[in-house]
Amino acid sequence: MENLPKDKKIILFDGVCNLCDSAVQFIIKHDKNDIFRFVALQSELGISICKHLGIGFSKMDSIILYHPRTAYFYKSSAAIEIAKSFGGFWKLILIFRIVPIFISDKIYDYIAKNRYNWYGKKESCMIPTPELKAKFL
Repeated sequence: MENLPKDKKIILFDGVCNLCDSAVQFIIKHDKNDIFRFVALQSELGISICKHLGIGFSKMDSIILYHPRTAYFYKSSAAIEIAKSFGGFWKLILIFRIVPIFISDKIYDYIAKNRYNWYGKKESCMIPTPELKAKFL
């Protein structure tokens, strides 16, 4: 995956999910240090990154945070890592690490399973505005 930016963290997300789209917009708003780049899981690059990481189809219903050549996180761990990157009071989210991962991931899975019913689904991935285009790979 040589073509990925080496100094950015990559967030893979469900490009047709309205909840995921809102989460991406929230992350962009709070990414004051410009450390994140975004890739839809359904895109060629998203699929390629997942294959490179050895991530199976079962994990592709989750947000995935990828630090090129370092590590990747998914489900609740990814959400905590992303929020931690915002700095300031957002670091307080680390308190959720006291919750065992199997419990926080069960909550995450419940929301993920119902996200289309609760928030809806788009026909296609969002097209970023010209101002945001640089944040999407």
